[in-house]
Amino acid sequence: MTTEQAIQAVRMIIDGRQVDGSDGRTFDVVEPHAGMTIAHVAEGTTADVDRAVAAAQAAFDGGWGTMTAPDRARLMLRLAQVVSDHHEELSRLESRNIGKPISGARWEIGRVSDVLEFYAGATSKLHGETIPTTRPGFDFTLREPVGVVGLIVPWNFPLYLASWKIGPALAAGNTIVLKPASYSPLTAVRFGELSLEAGIPAGVVNVVTGPGATVGAAIAAHGGIGKVGFTGETATGQEIMRLAAGNIKKVSLELGGKSPNIVFADADVERFAAESPYSVFDNCGQDCCARSRIIVHRSVHEKVVRLFAEATLRVKVGDPSDDATEVGPLVSFRQRQRVVDYVESGKAEGAELVVGGVPPTDPALARGAYLMPAVFDRTTTDMRIVREEIFGPVVAVIPFDTEDEAVRLANASPYGLSGSVWTRDIARAIRVSKAVQTGVISVNCNNSVHIEAPFGGYKMSGLGRDLGMDALREYSEVKNVYVDLRPAE
Repeated sequence: MTTEQAIQAVRMIIDGRQVDGSDGRTFDVVEPHAGMTIAHVAEGTTADVDRAVAAAQAAFDGGWGTMTAPDRARLMLRLAQVVSDHHEELSRLESRNIGKPISGARWEIGRVSDVLEFYAGATSKLHGETIPTTRPGFDFTLREPVGVVGLIVPWNFPLYLASWKIGPALAAGNTIVLKPASYSPLTAVRFGELSLEAGIPAGVVNVVTGPGATVGAAIAAHGGIGKVGFTGETATGQEIMRLAAGNIKKVSLELGGKSPNIVFADADVERFAAESPYSVFDNCGQDCCARSRIIVHRSVHEKVVRLFAEATLRVKVGDPSDDATEVGPLVSFRQRQRVVDYVESGKAEGAELVVGGVPPTDPALARGAYLMPAVFDRTTTDMRIVREEIFGPVVAVIPFDTEDEAVRLANASPYGLSGSVWTRDIARAIRVSKAVQTGVISVNCNNSVHIEAPFGGYKMSGLGRDLGMDALREYSEVKNVYVDLRPAE
């Protein structure tokens, strides 16, 4: 299927069939590069969620939930291969849908296959344990699937982040109702089609498109869903927790972030400045891991700002279809205006805008939702650009004098998702890594995500973990079994 064909055929996937919404309505998907509508997508309702949950439950009861781990693994490996076979198609679809540079889209779709392969291999690694008890007998635990799970995923890394939940959910033996973001439904629907092509039974993977206020809320509140996995903004995560309370369903939430990049005086500042623009401006800053606060020792503050600004000016902003492009447009004009409002707020509150924060001058980009990456200096912790998650290409620089002050500044946030520490002193690196309140932290690099390792946050950045074996446990229930071994009388 070509990209154009995929764009023109956007219907929900329920019980192995392409279906329209129950009331026949659609919503538009707008390409952010050119500002034009590229798809009309079926708009789901609560009735469609009911249909999808019923299909998922029937598939679970019909054999998926009791399928042996090796059989599930074989199907998941086949799915990984089918995704790989459609790598270029999915990459171009993702790039066009949300304005992601094609190079980044290709990398992400490649990782979708990797995630599915990892969890295919993990199906047989989910097991219980035997437990010595004070009462004579044999006690052991079982790991069992939850049943039907609802997965609500964001628009910034659409299929890649969906795979973080799809992989462990399927590996543990669950069936799925997947809701992609309204900005970015195209690859999720195509994935639903490819899962059927790979031999995943009908009803195991269902895709319901539509607004979060209706479809997402219905999934979170549905009594037939035993777990919700969500990635998105913190306010929405709070609402999902409230809705999920109805049947006390399991919830895992990967939410917002305002991550620090802590640079000590002994750091390799040239390497930091060369690599770190991509830690905040990649995906046009639309990344919950974005290291949007640079906390730098005062003795190297001016040098770091100068080098970082020079590196920022070298970042290639352009057409997402161009292989040379490093940063494309924001996902929508609404999102760009939100970021522009933050830029204006930073200037009004007294921060110094060193570079960026304006649309590009290239007339070829004038129709798109573009914004040049912005670097603010002379910022303080009471400024909105320092306190709030912007979700755009904006970074704030804050100087510090002591290690304790650096930690205090890093922790002066309601979020705690990711971050980095730059120093040549290994003892300091470990001290600071332990002291910063965050779920993921890196030393002398900006790598937050490893398929094999847990990913998630502290504080208002969420609860539960994606990736690694921790995620597999999130999508299972623990059952304890005790056998009395006393001989019969």
